[in-house]
Amino acid sequence: MESLMAYVVGILFAAAIYMMLRRSIVKLVIGLILLSNGANLLIFVMAGMTRGAPPLIPEGALAPSSAVADPLPQALILTAIVIAFGVLAFSVVLIRRAYEVVKTDDLDQMKDTDT
Repeated sequence: MESLMAYVVGILFAAAIYMMLRRSIVKLVIGLILLSNGANLLIFVMAGMTRGAPPLIPEGALAPSSAVADPLPQALILTAIVIAFGVLAFSVVLIRRAYEVVKTDDLDQMKDTDT
């Protein structure tokens, strides 16, 4: 299962780079979204894909009694999702304003800043 997820992460990164190299600014933002999703999945896979109980230690014990899930990667991914949503919201507003001013979403035609 982890090798399949490694392929999925690679495909997400490849698709993100391909989309970010396109001339349209909308495709650039889609590439950024794919890149953030690929990074989140990479963190998730690197932490290990084992089912485990919550990381609680029973009273009187020194260690958990069974395999536990690592909460740190989950917290990192949750934070990354919130940051990616903020970047997406900012990007959508920026794209809308740029399209209103320049009347195109082609990055090559947006080089003129005098409009």
